[in-house]
Amino acid sequence: GGTFCWRVCTPSPLAPPPLSSSSKMKKDESFLGKLGGSLVRKKKNKEVSDLHEEGKNAINAPLLPSGTEIHPEDALLEENAERIMLDPSSHENPKFKDLVKTLTEWINSELEEERIIVKDLEEDCYDGQVLQKLFEKLSGRKLNVAEVTQSEIGQKQKLQTVLEAVNSVLRPHGWTVEWSVESIHSKYLVSIVYLLVALAMHFQAAIRLPEHVSVQVVVVKQKLEGILQTAVLTKELTTTTEDAFDTLLDHAPDKLNVVKSSLITFVNKHLNKLNLEVTELESQFADGVYLILLMGLLEDYFVPLYNFFLTPESFEQKVHNVAFAFELMQDGGLMKPKARPEDVVNLNLKATLRVLYNLFTNYKNSE
Repeated sequence: GGTFCWRVCTPSPLAPPPLSSSSKMKKDESFLGKLGGSLVRKKKNKEVSDLHEEGKNAINAPLLPSGTEIHPEDALLEENAERIMLDPSSHENPKFKDLVKTLTEWINSELEEERIIVKDLEEDCYDGQVLQKLFEKLSGRKLNVAEVTQSEIGQKQKLQTVLEAVNSVLRPHGWTVEWSVESIHSKYLVSIVYLLVALAMHFQAAIRLPEHVSVQVVVVKQKLEGILQTAVLTKELTTTTEDAFDTLLDHAPDKLNVVKSSLITFVNKHLNKLNLEVTELESQFADGVYLILLMGLLEDYFVPLYNFFLTPESFEQKVHNVAFAFELMQDGGLMKPKARPEDVVNLNLKATLRVLYNLFTNYKNSE
């Protein structure tokens, strides 16, 4: 079958994934309240009527997707309790698999120095250890948590600390919190992916996420007199990653020329000090040399020639140069560029513009 987890009415030790953005972590639920709360709490009147409505919808919903089994233990669910699982067909959805693979490779590249290797998002992220290290690397903040936690309570305490830190960063930027201590700890893959996508996008990870990835989740509910009802919900994990430069390139070529002209003026103001001149943005930055020299000028230091290839010939040497320029940018306090070094070397205009625009917004007032 699929990946299982439990959700009983309101969050509790066994509670899991939020079904909608409305079921966010309640502010007044302390950690101890979550752990020690009664297993089944009575729904408020409104929630009962909502359930009734959802029940009617579920009855009218089409049959479950093929391959989804209702397990015998579902009959033991408490009244109004739910079980949520990722529909098996979504597990095999090529775009979803691609998204999971992309996120896994991204985590491994970010945590390479920690010697952490993630192979399975569900098994490797549920206890909070990997999420802690990833958030610390991305945010530059050190979290006050125990390094290794074996007990369930210890793991949930760590997760609570990590997620509070994550939410404090993401919420002000409009992210909907689609994850909780319970959903992550119960290895609910949809919640884990939601969280990783939000982190990757917020911290402008140098990866390209597959667009418009949706999955189906199956909700099994125990109703009055032991009647089981099922509903299938669609969860959208990624939308389009189109940004201002996509829009410029695709829909406003006239404005694009204005941006290019401003960037050329900006880079030449500095490169002219070395008697260098740029006329073509996409081609003249592709080998990384001008990018490196520009960073030295903007930050007012000389870059030793042994650090890069002054006349790169191979693709690898050019990628080395651009990647080195990206390191200099991060050393200067800039966010890691969204573009990949390979994209700049391959004359990708959008990638090159992104990098230069990032420099422009940070250094436009530098003399």
